[in-house]
Amino acid sequence: MVPDLRLPLVKQLAEADVPHRFWHTADPGGRVWLFESVEGDGEHWAIRQIEVGADRVAHRYWWGRLQDDRGFLTDQPLEIWELTEITEAAFEAVWAAA
Repeated sequence: MVPDLRLPLVKQLAEADVPHRFWHTADPGGRVWLFESVEGDGEHWAIRQIEVGADRVAHRYWWGRLQDDRGFLTDQPLEIWELTEITEAAFEAVWAAA
């Protein structure tokens, strides 16, 4: 198995002493995504992500679990103008429940 080269970068971003922001988006089919991001090089990078499918099953991704057979932590900068900012408490509540 080839090691995921994103792991050191995502872990470094997650542990950086920089402001964290929290986001939400959904599609018409009922899927929901939540992200925790930090800014790096002028872009927002996801360091934690929750995807809730239409079946209401949640999948969590972070540096400790970058992917599984259902999905993966996005490897592209977030397009924050397409997202709705949410509170840290809202994100953490879903993270804990997932």
